[in-house]
Amino acid sequence: MVALFKASFPFFLCFILFCVVNCTEFEVGGKNGWVIPKSKEHDQMYNHWASQNRFRIGDTVVFKYKKDSVMGVTEEEYETCKSSYPLFFSNNGNTVCKFVRPGLFYFISGVSGHCDRGQKVIIKVLDIMPATSPQSANDTATKPHHKGGAAEITPMSLTTLAPFVISFLGMLFA
Repeated sequence: MVALFKASFPFFLCFILFCVVNCTEFEVGGKNGWVIPKSKEHDQMYNHWASQNRFRIGDTVVFKYKKDSVMGVTEEEYETCKSSYPLFFSNNGNTVCKFVRPGLFYFISGVSGHCDRGQKVIIKVLDIMPATSPQSANDTATKPHHKGGAAEITPMSLTTLAPFVISFLGMLFA
């Protein structure tokens, strides 16, 4: 029994490490994705969805859509549903954004009229840091704090997590 425990212990530690370091990925709008709300009654559906989730630094959101786009904008642009110079723009149908700082993030559809019909969301990222590698912690610390913030969303990458996991595994099996 002790031999079985000793043999499985490194895998157990790796599993725990992965669960602690791993951040959450959210699909905006859940199973419906990033679409125009069906009626005026549902024009707050994305903010309702966001209020039911807890976002933290390191989490990612995925916008899945067809023939549409997503823009990160300021609070004022969110309120008016207009942005000539968004802080962030994507129209690839599968936009992944990673939050690198706490605060409010404003997203709207880039297609004319869609935002006015409710295709917009405010996401509040809490000031809770997941366990991270020193490299990603330094990257986050050097970011300036801006009110609009969407420009500080970065595409999701495992490059900061991989060296930490590999060095940890090397330490376990050395």
